[in-house]
Amino acid sequence: MTSILARPDPDRIKSWLEEVPDPEVPAVSVMDLGIVRDVQWDGDELVVAITPTYSGCPATSVIALDIETALRARGIERLRIERRLSPPWTTDWITEGGRRRLEAYGIAPPAENARTPSPFDRFLRSTPLVIACPRCRSENTFRVSEFGSTPCKAQYQCRDCLEPFDYFKCI
Repeated sequence: MTSILARPDPDRIKSWLEEVPDPEVPAVSVMDLGIVRDVQWDGDELVVAITPTYSGCPATSVIALDIETALRARGIERLRIERRLSPPWTTDWITEGGRRRLEAYGIAPPAENARTPSPFDRFLRSTPLVIACPRCRSENTFRVSEFGSTPCKAQYQCRDCLEPFDYFKCI
């Protein structure tokens, strides 16, 4: 059992969680994506709050298990993972480092702040988003499909380098 005197502080634990990759995009961590909302001690039990990227995300259980496994490997014995659906996850929570790692991995990061304009306004827009190719940086791209390799991504293609790529949609 982790003693109260020997227990690591929440910032140290968050640094450990930087090493837990997202199961669908292993180039970014659960911290990079903003999935881990809170880490705190409740007496001698560690509570980690996570918010899935969307409520039906099939990776949420895997993420919780990966977090638990990583923390138990660091000696945390009393642990509770809480799922928080409110407020809902937004791409605004992706860190700058996470955005760079997504792009380096070949996935275009969200192109705009998800809160301005509102999601409703984005659906009504007459001009499509300009999404830069993560490979050659060209903005001469087009959307192939609203859905990419996962529901949170759209499929694009670059007209200059001809490469297809995923775009992490704003949520």
